Amino acid sequence: MGFFDFLNNKIAVDLGTTNTLITHKGKIAIDAPSIIAVNRISGKIIAVGREASSMRGKIHKNIKTFYPLRNGVIANFDLSEKMLKILIKKLSDLSNALFIKSFKMIIAIPCGITKVEMRAVRDSARRLNAKQVYLISEPMAAAIGAGIDVLQPKGHMVIDIGGGTTEIAVITLGGIISGQSVKIAGNVFNDDIIQYIRENHNLHIGESTAEEIKIKIGSALNTLTSPPKKLPVQGRDMLTGKPKQVYITYKEIAKSLDKSITQIENAVLDTLSDIPPEISADIYNTGIFLTGGGSMLRGLDKRFSETTELPVYKGENPLEVVVKGSDMVLKNLDRYTNVLIKNV
Repeated sequence: MGFFDFLNNKIAVDLGTTNTLITHKGKIAIDAPSIIAVNRISGKIIAVGREASSMRGKIHKNIKTFYPLRNGVIANFDLSEKMLKILIKKLSDLSNALFIKSFKMIIAIPCGITKVEMRAVRDSARRLNAKQVYLISEPMAAAIGAGIDVLQPKGHMVIDIGGGTTEIAVITLGGIISGQSVKIAGNVFNDDIIQYIRENHNLHIGESTAEEIKIKIGSALNTLTSPPKKLPVQGRDMLTGKPKQVYITYKEIAKSLDKSITQIENAVLDTLSDIPPEISADIYNTGIFLTGGGSMLRGLDKRFSETTELPVYKGENPLEVVVKGSDMVLKNLDRYTNVLIKNV
């Protein structure tokens, strides 16, 4: 790598509520939970990412774990900056502070974010010494990352289910003509599971256990062609206070998530009813593209297809499409200028 290559570092960031992904040199260099552990007394950062995530629910009172982002927006600007700074420093080419001003950064943000919040995200990135900062909406980045030619005069619908928000957008000619940001996504699914198990099994479990249940046996449908086996779940008995184990089925998880998924479906139907008929005709032919970590829930694509009576497509790596799309835009700024968020 030559000297001038070093001065042209480009970083794409998907700063998510649950996970942060960063690309460098066209590859995903960082994929870490968006969590930070802090010493309450000294304010010192104890851990970031996977190390901090492993501490969640298992630390003493002087150490606390924080998710700096909530519902797709920055809830704690100071901690989010510190977290992002530590993650970026892990990129070896950027570890030399002498040249750290040389990199360009693009950040994917929810489409429902306010201009004040946009400016806050941009300013935070600039304080990390990024030479240039670009913003792109998450569903637009997801569409590009999924291989959709968003610049063509053809309508496409994207549903990006992350940790904090579900982004629903109808895209054509490089712009979003209709969309919603719904604050129901992976974290709400976890809360639904926690509440269901507490009410139906008198068992108290934590967020990490709920996430594990969702991944291993989570389902959007009551009937699956290849159902997962019952899952043993450990927690604290609500009646005796003792450790306890119960067995949970995928049908129970489908029941616990039904209300939240229905709310997402209603938002999708509302968006579909609010678009021009020509775009509706396009979407009838192109279908719906499902992305984000939440899209990996078993049977979700089939359920959405039954509700909308449209084909629903899910990519191989739905967790990565937003950051990959952002990276593509940063590499081809001349082509994708119109998809960037301006006037912030």
